[in-house]
Amino acid sequence: MNVRELPLEELELLSYTDIAYELLKLDKKPKTTPVLFGEVCKLLEISEDNMLEMIGDFYTTLTTDKRFLLLDSAEWDLRESHSVKVVIEDDEEDDVVEEESSEDDVPEEIEDEAVASDTDDYDNANDDMEDLEDLVVVTEEEMDE
Repeated sequence: MNVRELPLEELELLSYTDIAYELLKLDKKPKTTPVLFGEVCKLLEISEDNMLEMIGDFYTTLTTDKRFLLLDSAEWDLRESHSVKVVIEDDEEDDVVEEESSEDDVPEEIEDEAVASDTDDYDNANDDMEDLEDLVVVTEEEMDE
């Protein structure tokens, strides 16, 4: 979708971040917050005074939207345009191993620790159940007798 060609009525139905997303996708280059929000406001015909009042909220929204990535150069880009590189240093051999990773990857050692605590809880629950095997359920009538 080319947001620059959409009529104002259709643009007003989109959020500022959706418009910013489409602009970054079209231009394929990172932009600073003022430049990006300036383009959004220009498309929506928002005055510069209103733009200055709203730019803080726009910045906050970008920081919470997982589609955007703030680069070291203080420019915004699309997260999908960047890959994540994990560098693991092995102290024993002084070799550096690089692996491609995604946000969904969970390091194995953390996963093992999480499972270990779950199995400990399960074992403790079984011990508690053994203690309860000798219990008898008594009704109120039996208690009155």
